[in-house]
Amino acid sequence: MIVTTINVNGIRAACKERSTENLGMLAWLKETRADVICMQEVRCDDDQLATTMEPAIADGWHLASASSDRKGRNGVAVLSRTPLDAVRIGCGAEEFEAHGRWIEVDTAGITVASVYVPTGEAQTERQLEKERFLDAVAARMAQLRAGDREALVCGDWNIGHTENDIKNWKGNVKKAGFLPEERQWVSDLLGTGWVDAVRSVHGDVPGPYSWWSWRGKAFDNDAGWRIDYHLVTSGLAQRAVTGGTERPGAYALRWSDHAPVTVEFS
Repeated sequence: MIVTTINVNGIRAACKERSTENLGMLAWLKETRADVICMQEVRCDDDQLATTMEPAIADGWHLASASSDRKGRNGVAVLSRTPLDAVRIGCGAEEFEAHGRWIEVDTAGITVASVYVPTGEAQTERQLEKERFLDAVAARMAQLRAGDREALVCGDWNIGHTENDIKNWKGNVKKAGFLPEERQWVSDLLGTGWVDAVRSVHGDVPGPYSWWSWRGKAFDNDAGWRIDYHLVTSGLAQRAVTGGTERPGAYALRWSDHAPVTVEFS
């Protein structure tokens, strides 16, 4: 099984506005070997997403989505080549149920969740909201790990776990996304038995980064962040054979400010 996660930064723009005939997300979908694709920040309602994804659905993909009650924001979805046996929206916290930040599906014998963690902002209510969401995610992930199915939770976590996950980590030590308490939250989660699949494949080296600002020369200089993770249960972790970022060859080829992150399991 091959699983990809990608923050599309607006699905309609990724498929149309940023695309030409041979570029964009739909063109990428034609070429990908992925069996399951987790998407974040689709920024549209479920009907609009289904319309945008019509070519993919016609090609046999199965789609599940969770839109946000905040128009034009958030939204998560899963595409799968195999039928979806079950779909669950929300990670168990009523506060976030309609925010379009968590969807999980049962497909091909495993549970796959797509998560979009809030960006946060240090020392503000936005950061407190992020912390409450992280608490809810940790609780749901504990339930998944205690279940009888292998599970994979992937998406945009908006946290750089270690200094190897941010090119300019020294300039971000007091900013949301690299705060000590956020990094500790990831460490604590990994300490319960979840495995960062890409890190386990690559080892403790810088990157591979998966997000670069649209501005300046961030992409050209590979001054990025690795914030798009596949966190997997131990059985799946043992089956991870390759993993990394599908970094475009040039700035002009980007259809999102994130790049797809793909892991292959034997």
